[in-house]
Amino acid sequence: MISAYNFIGSWQLFPEKGIYETGSRPKSGICIIANSNDKKSISINTSWVTLENQAFASQYELVADGAMHAFTDIDWADMVKVDLISTIHFEIFFYKEGNDVLQVINELLPNGYLKITQKGFTHEQKAYINTEVYHKQMSVLPYASSASGALVKPTEDGIIRHKALSAMEEQTNMQLDQIRRQIELLALQAQEIQMRKELSMIIYNAKLSFSPVVGSVYYLYQNNDDSHFLSMIGPDQWRKGDAYKNFIAQVKLLADHTWAEV
Repeated sequence: MISAYNFIGSWQLFPEKGIYETGSRPKSGICIIANSNDKKSISINTSWVTLENQAFASQYELVADGAMHAFTDIDWADMVKVDLISTIHFEIFFYKEGNDVLQVINELLPNGYLKITQKGFTHEQKAYINTEVYHKQMSVLPYASSASGALVKPTEDGIIRHKALSAMEEQTNMQLDQIRRQIELLALQAQEIQMRKELSMIIYNAKLSFSPVVGSVYYLYQNNDDSHFLSMIGPDQWRKGDAYKNFIAQVKLLADHTWAEV
């Protein structure tokens, strides 16, 4: 079960990011993926709430060994298979009387979100693809869940708690998004500084026949022996016959004595 470790946890649905070719877009949802006690299978508990505050749930346990196994809910599938593609990708295949009735693709995106793609068929045997996006968090279910996946009518107390949870989710998600944007900005700034540092190291190890001036623009070249030199002459200003192997970049000396590509 090492390959599925990154998926273990509670995932909160982004309803606005989903694409639903069949069914309606839910108001909210939670997908909980957990290891079994023997670490040989995974359990998946998915619950969601409609716009009318009706709660649904489905729960099943799967042996993730790539082999076919009997499925408990024989009304819509009698066999199931789980393929662990990688540490960020696993797929579930449901079969009914030998026919593929549903494929569920679970993928971790570069931003840490969980993307779940469902490929199946409607009652009219029309193919559909539903896509959902989740973010990981610690959370609890604000409503009852059922292994049968039948309709669960919420109580008044459950609706009140669901509204409070939705308000809390909205506020904390806004704060997390703001922090996430700040982190992304800092990461871009750090990447820019690292690039300037690497470029500066090349230039300060290059041949300099003059003293560069802060704010001025120069040209970095590579010689035939793979060494570098800095020049005030641009690539289109060389006389015919002047030799250099490659033009690297147009650069500018900044006030902190680092170099930036123009």
